[in-house]
Amino acid sequence: MLLRDAHNRIIRDLRISVTDRCNFRCFYCLPNGEPPLARKETILTFEEIEYICEIFVSLGIEKIRLTGGEPLLRRDIETLIEKIARLKVQSRLEISDFRLQISDDENSKSEISNPKLKDLALTTNGHSFPSRAANLKRAGLDRVTISLDSLRCERFREITGVDALENVLQSIDAAKRENLTPVKINCVIVRGRNDDEIVDFARFAREFDVKMRFIEFMPLDSGHGWTRESMVSAKEIREKINASFPLVLKEKSRGAETAWRYEFADGAAGEIGIVAPVTEMFCGACSRIRLTADGQIRTCLFSDVEHNLRDVVRGGASHAEIIEFIQSVVLKKEARHTINDAVFAPASRSMSFIGG
Repeated sequence: MLLRDAHNRIIRDLRISVTDRCNFRCFYCLPNGEPPLARKETILTFEEIEYICEIFVSLGIEKIRLTGGEPLLRRDIETLIEKIARLKVQSRLEISDFRLQISDDENSKSEISNPKLKDLALTTNGHSFPSRAANLKRAGLDRVTISLDSLRCERFREITGVDALENVLQSIDAAKRENLTPVKINCVIVRGRNDDEIVDFARFAREFDVKMRFIEFMPLDSGHGWTRESMVSAKEIREKINASFPLVLKEKSRGAETAWRYEFADGAAGEIGIVAPVTEMFCGACSRIRLTADGQIRTCLFSDVEHNLRDVVRGGASHAEIIEFIQSVVLKKEARHTINDAVFAPASRSMSFIGG
């Protein structure tokens, strides 16, 4: 059984925010902070997240990414990773006592057999990652994406509100050492803030053999400071890099991926990816669904509608009823976002609550 939306897109990628909290205050996300969610009443437990992941994997989800906020602020996140990682090897779901009972109906049983999770990843700001990388790998994490928006100490502090550039650089080394690869580096490019470092980041990718992901600035900040003028387009990013380090497109199609991927024409190590949700939207092939820390399904980053999976799970719904709810939500997935439309309104919550 596969999750398919009304536009015939197959959903294979689940992104889960495990916490709304973050210890950075990046201007493009959470500049002034926001009141955290009430904890016990709203935040999904590890057992609930594991159970939900099992159901999603039984419906064809192949990739799970844990995000935040900053996911490493969630206490004992290694325990959750270990639970989810079991879905890469289990041949049949093993439901613990707290969970809802599986129907004896044979059709219900066949629907949850043979989960095939292929990839378990995590996105982090890198603040506490170096000391935890080994345990994360041991728990079953496959790879990591690290946020890095400046290579200059003072500017890094201005962007994030934290003097932690060295931590992030050490995180890249730790990820490589523990084989949490390929290591991807996310960089949000904003005019007047860090667009003069684009070539520096390309050089960094070459020297340290990482996959740089340049991301267009999106209207998902809690301070509502986004303007079209502050956004640096994918075209401009490509041209700046190409002028110093000629690029070769790796594939003619992105498929369901978000980034156009480039290698260096001179054969140097590293890779450049450009994610352009505003100027080169990839909605037509979107394979992603999101789950917030408080258990709301979001069908699009920019949606103003959420679907309360938490209350369905906690309300005693059967397996079949939960599956039916998820399928009905996926059918409501938007055909595309409306950033470039006159009627566009910002998403109902900022990135720190939604998850990347």
